[in-house]
Amino acid sequence: MGKQHVSDMKKHDGESHGSLKSYVTGFAFSLLLTIIPIMVLENNWLEGRGITIVFLVTAVLQFIIQLVFFMHLREEEKPRYNLMSLILGIFIVLLIVIGSIWIMMYNMVAL
Repeated sequence: MGKQHVSDMKKHDGESHGSLKSYVTGFAFSLLLTIIPIMVLENNWLEGRGITIVFLVTAVLQFIIQLVFFMHLREEEKPRYNLMSLILGIFIVLLIVIGSIWIMMYNMVAL
């Protein structure tokens, strides 16, 4: 029973921490997703909405890379409490940001 418990602990420890390969891969993707919008902006490859779209897409991809490679979101157990908490947090943040923008745009004070 003791050996099984120790092997379960080792298995759990191995799953909760990423390997060096995982961290290097995540770092490389993050670096690439940081360089892309800088290059687009510095070299004037796109203008207006194109730059905005590149920035938003690379930001979302950067967020996903951070969750997968550094926060190990894909390595959780069956009850995905961390994922549910993350989704709730994102919902709350989006609600606050979108609500604030809506209030600032449509709350005209009568003069």
